[in-house]
This record gives sequence, structure tokens and C-alpha cells, in this order.
Amino acid sequence: MSEQRYMDWAVLKRIVRLALPYKILFLVTFLLAITLAPVAIIRPMLINRMVDDYILVSDLAGLQFMAILLIVVLLVEATMRYFFIYNSNLLGQSVVKDLRVRVFRHLLGLKPAFFDKTPIGLATTRTISDIETINSVFSQGLITILADSLGVLAVISIMLYTSWKLTLVCLIALPFMIWGSYVFKEKVKKAFQIVRTKISDMNAFLQERISGMKVVQIFNAEEQEIKRFKEINRDYTQANLRTVFYYAIFFPFVELISAVSIGLMVWYGARGVMNSNITPGVLVVFPIYISMLYRPIRMIADRFNTIQMGMVAGERVFKVIDNFDVIKNNGTKSIEKLNGLVEFKQVNFSYEEGFPILKDVTFHLAAGETMAIVGSTGSGKTTIINLLNRFYEIDAGQICIDGVDIRKYELSSLRSRIAIVLQDVFLFTGPLIDNISLKHPDISRDDVVKASKLIGAHKFFMDLPEGYDYVLMERGNNLSMGQRQLISFVRALVFNPDILILDEATSSIDSETEAVIQSAIEKLTQKRSSFVIAHRLSTIQHADKILVMDQGRVIEQGRAEDLLQIENGHYRALYEKQLAEQESLA
Repeated sequence: MSEQRYMDWAVLKRIVRLALPYKILFLVTFLLAITLAPVAIIRPMLINRMVDDYILVSDLAGLQFMAILLIVVLLVEATMRYFFIYNSNLLGQSVVKDLRVRVFRHLLGLKPAFFDKTPIGLATTRTISDIETINSVFSQGLITILADSLGVLAVISIMLYTSWKLTLVCLIALPFMIWGSYVFKEKVKKAFQIVRTKISDMNAFLQERISGMKVVQIFNAEEQEIKRFKEINRDYTQANLRTVFYYAIFFPFVELISAVSIGLMVWYGARGVMNSNITPGVLVVFPIYISMLYRPIRMIADRFNTIQMGMVAGERVFKVIDNFDVIKNNGTKSIEKLNGLVEFKQVNFSYEEGFPILKDVTFHLAAGETMAIVGSTGSGKTTIINLLNRFYEIDAGQICIDGVDIRKYELSSLRSRIAIVLQDVFLFTGPLIDNISLKHPDISRDDVVKASKLIGAHKFFMDLPEGYDYVLMERGNNLSMGQRQLISFVRALVFNPDILILDEATSSIDSETEAVIQSAIEKLTQKRSSFVIAHRLSTIQHADKILVMDQGRVIEQGRAEDLLQIENGHYRALYEKQLAEQESLA
């Protein structure tokens, strides 16, 4: 229990430190919180004076002056409270604005392994919903608790000064109020933790199902998914109803305690007035004091829950920030151009410890040559490409480009010279030209058009309703598969890479589009080092070298004609199998 409290305080300290760039705003809000307490109790004090010193003696002129003074005090308090609420919310929004950028920047630098294991909906919840919850720590939490606490102390002090006996009678029920507030705080804290977990589960579920809606509909799985969503939705609803249940009990409990205090005040105060021990003004103003006392106490309990929610959300966000599963960018060698000499030297790699994917992989690709990588699914073809880009760190061995270990290159400099065309093309919502250039400042519209013409895609793009300004829907759903693949080719080529990688880039293209791309590939691969991963061996016959992978090992490498001469060779078996399949279809 103590460890959990320590962890909570540690998280709270980190949240508070987020406000350091806004010291002046924090200080102004803090000073307003301190000032509001004494200003708030001036109003009931004036009412006390108005009853005892002016109303009872029929001093209308003095009463008029006191009424004007009361209005002035009310206006001052309202103005101060306005600036307090506005500044506290401004502080919270400023903090979360910076935090969102910080978290997103951190996500951009994480290894692909993080996204392999983390549902996208979960990461989205951390970046949006959880960070927004942290805002409440500043707008409704810490400083507001300070203001309410100072208000309670000020009210109790003035009550004791006005009539300490009547104050003690009114406070008989206060311990029950404090006990109820504590129980409420603890119960709601646990309930909100469950709510945050359930909403993360729901976001993750919805993101996956909406993204994969086509698969759900193709396989007629709507009823199964609805059933699963109903279960998740029911759990989330029950978690929220649990918090509503605690609120539904707590607020009537507060009203009951407040009513008991007022009843005790009337019982004792009326006797005091009749015995002339208490003035009528005190009897009139004490209900106001009681209201000013119990309202902040009730709200303080709620504020503590707000802070607890913020700390739960903060802990989740900080777990993302504290995830240092990033590729270490310790390289200092910055490059503007690569020759393209690639060497793998006894490279070993595993995504998970104890499950090796690549085993002693060794090969050499001369500058300007094209290497085709073939093998069955899971043989390690795409892993080689991922390692070349340093998306993952190798377990052993060495990868060199132009004779330099890739770890010595500055990471962004290295990746800027390598372009990849994937089978699964990801397109963003927005104009076609932005999807190609990714809004890179050094890529002009003319560069995009030139690359499109070179790849043979210009005519395809100009046939779209608005040409290069055609707005794509999410993931490019308003384009054909071939058009999407063409965009990925132009996107890669417009960056003029020194090393080009094609990972099953022609597998989803129709015959007409493939003819266009194959013609362009033959021209482009002559000018740069290239890796081509393909299942269809007919597309890689002109490669300078073919690397045959099986279960993470290089089992054959050489020119196509040489590999076909190997009796019982793996590549020869693959070639003959595909040739037989084509003949059977003919």
C-alpha cells in the first residue's frame, strides 16, 4: 500500500513538473487561489453587519451603503473567480498541448516492435484520452483543492471568531462528513481505474474492427463481432455505473450531514438569540457559513478523485514516454549519397529471445547491382530489409554499407538514402501529391510530376478527377489497388534513393499496371543498388544475384541461370513448381 502511494506521489510530481514552462501562469493562478478564500468570507461578514447594525436599528442610509459595498465585493469575487477558472484551465490545456506533441514525437521514434505488440487503439487512447484526463489535474485538481482548502479554513476561522460555541455545535456532524468523503474517494478511485482500462479495451477493439471492416463483412462475421462488442460495451457501462452509484450515495449523504448541521445550528442558535447570547445577524449568516463549509469539503473529495484519475492516466502516459525501446542513434557519420555496397556478415537476429529468425546470414551486393531474395513465407526475407533500415538491432554479426557499419551512420541520414515499396501500401487522407511527397520541404510539385512520368504513372494520376490534387480517402480506399501501388512507387522514387527495396511490390497489381512498373523497374534498378523480394520468379530473372532463404538461413545464392543448374537445388525446385502451375493454368 505504501509503495502504491509512493508511486502515486512520484507520478503526481512528474505531472506538476510539466507546468514548469508556464511558471508565471501557474504563479498567477496560485495567488488567485490564495486570495479567493479571504475575499469569499467578506460577503457573509457584511450580511452579519447589515442585520445587527443596520436592519435592527432601522438605519436605512447605512443599509444602502452596505448593500452597495456587498455588490462591489460580489463583483470583485466574481471577477477573481473568472480569472482563476480561466487561468487554471489555460494552464491545463497548455500542459497537455505540449505533452501530446512530446508523446507523439516519442512514438515516432519507437521501434516497430512496439507497434507490433501494442494495439493502435491503445496507443491512441494514451495520446488523446489519457492526456486530456491529465488536464483535469490542473483545471479541477491541485490548485482548486488549494483554493477550496483555504476557503474551508477561512470559514471555520470566521465562524469560531463570530461564535465559537455555535461553531462547535455546527461541527458535530463534520467528522461524519470527513469519513464519508474519504470512503467515497477510495471507492471512486478504484472505479475510475477500471473505467480507464475498459475504455482502452473498447478503443482498441473499435479501431481494429473499423479498420478491418471489409474482412468482417467478407466472412459474414458481423454477428460474432456485435456479440463481442456488446460484452465489451457492457463491461464499460457497468464500470461507469459503478462510479455513478458511489456519486448517487455520496451527494445525498452530504446534503443529509449539511441538514443536520443546520438543524443543530437552528436549535442552539434560536435559544442563544432568545437568551441574548447570540445576535440575530449571527443566526442569519451561519447557514451561509455552513453552506460555504460543506460545499468545498464535498468538492474536495471529488477533486481528489480528479487527481487520482489524472495520476492513473499520467502513469499510463509516462509508461509510453519511459519506453526506451528505440533504435539508438549514436552514429555520427552523416551522408548525402551512398554508393550502395551492401554486406551482411554472419548476421543473427530474433524478434523474441530464444526464437532466432536469421542465422549466420552472409552475402555481398556490389554497388549498382540488383539482388532478388526468394524463399517460403517466414524464411526471413522481409527481416533482412528491416535490418538494413535499422528498424531492429541485430543480435550478432555486422551489416555494412560502403564498408561502414550501419550503426556508425546517423539514423535519419541513413534512412533518407533508402526507399522501400511495400506490398501493403499505406496512404493518408489528403491530396494525392501530399501522399507522394509527404509534405517534404525539398520536394516540389515538379519533382513529383517528373518521378510520376519516369515510373509511367503520370497518365494514371491525370485521369483522376482533380489530378495530383485529388483527395484520397482513408488508406486510399477511393483508388484501385494498382493506383495505390503506383503511388508507393512514385513516393519511393521521388526521394531519389541510393538503395531501392521492393518488397512484393508487384504482387497486387493488374497485368496492365505491372507491365508499366516492370518497364520502369528495369530502368531504375540500373542506377542504384536494389533488393527485390518476390514470390513470382518470372519477375526477377534479370537480377544480378539471387539470394535463396530457408528457415532463416542462406542456402543458395548466385545468378538465376547458375542456380537452375544445381541438381536438387531449392531455387530450381521453386522455379519448376511455378512453371508447372503456369502450364496447368494455360
